[in-house]
Amino acid sequence: MTTRRLVLSRSAALVGAASSGLLLPQIARAQSSKIRVGLMLPYTGTFAQLGVAIENGFRMALDEQGGKLGGREIEFFKVDDESNPAKGVENASTLVQRDKVDVLVGTVHSGVQMGIQKVARDSGVLSLIPNAGAHAATRALCAPNVFRTSFTNAQPTLALGKPMMDKGLKKTVWITWKYAAGDEAFEGFRDGYTKAGGTIVKELSLPFPNVEFQALLTEIASLKPDAVACFFAGGGAAKFIRDYAAAGLKGKIPLYGSGFLTEGVLEAAGPAADGIVTTLHYSDSLDTPRNRAFRLAYAKHFKVQPDVYAVQGYDTGLLLAQGVAAVKGDIGNKPALYKALETTTIDSPRGKWKMSPQHNPVQDIYLRVVENKENKVVGVAAKALADPGTGCRMAG
Repeated sequence: MTTRRLVLSRSAALVGAASSGLLLPQIARAQSSKIRVGLMLPYTGTFAQLGVAIENGFRMALDEQGGKLGGREIEFFKVDDESNPAKGVENASTLVQRDKVDVLVGTVHSGVQMGIQKVARDSGVLSLIPNAGAHAATRALCAPNVFRTSFTNAQPTLALGKPMMDKGLKKTVWITWKYAAGDEAFEGFRDGYTKAGGTIVKELSLPFPNVEFQALLTEIASLKPDAVACFFAGGGAAKFIRDYAAAGLKGKIPLYGSGFLTEGVLEAAGPAADGIVTTLHYSDSLDTPRNRAFRLAYAKHFKVQPDVYAVQGYDTGLLLAQGVAAVKGDIGNKPALYKALETTTIDSPRGKWKMSPQHNPVQDIYLRVVENKENKVVGVAAKALADPGTGCRMAG
């Protein structure tokens, strides 16, 4: 009881001092000395591992800068977004209004990202997207203060069509979940494949996150296409790969997909995944000095191997560090800061990349094949590929 009274009386004294103006100079100094970084990521649920990998990579990049941004100390604020779109606006508002963050880093889930996007556009806070591929963020709802360091959902599959046509695979069945990410991945595949001269003989889908693939696999067998192209991710992707083989299609009809089909699921998919060809902006096996050094440092630091999500988090940290360094820590100088973020080159483990005019990475997309539980790079499917950024009108 005594302790509680002491806390209350101290609080009252602070309020009294603040209202008389005694504390205001100190408070102002305290706020201006540190850069406030808000992390809005999934720390529980299906995507928790992705949130942790992104934060690990992000912090590692900042640690390489001495743990500072433009010479200024960093203060972190964290919110578990639970991959819940219904709480997106509320959680982002908490970081912006209550915690007064200078920059908001998030998130994984595209539905949650739309909540962050609304708050970012309304408040003008600097918003860095380390994963969510929702098209609207850098297309119709683009904004000068929003930058993405990952991909759009169409970007990996946009690069898939030409390698398939180069193999003489002229007729393809497309299959995915019926939801936004699946629709957007299909847009990329359709545009790239038909431009290369291919024909999509059928589009198949099932509700997200349904994994009852048998009827659709039977239909694929009867259609006898040259190939199947798809977008699946996570546990559903592992089951699709296993079911595809069990249906007798493996070895008869080649399977292609967005790189997320085989990211983080090769243990679960087992030998059924061997031979699957995918396109993505990164691969663990990328044999460059930059990637080898990054992977070694990350593994030493966190005692786990980095994945594409860790790389995206790392690049988000690099982008922020380079942008703030360019304005010598004056994060309030928004025009100069945005210009720096737009024009800097990121020396990433995935390869060097720059921002598109719509604030999405212009990056190489790698052609990968699964061999013995590894996504092996066999070439570059597309050099310096940019998302079209359709409908983006930057308002100052």
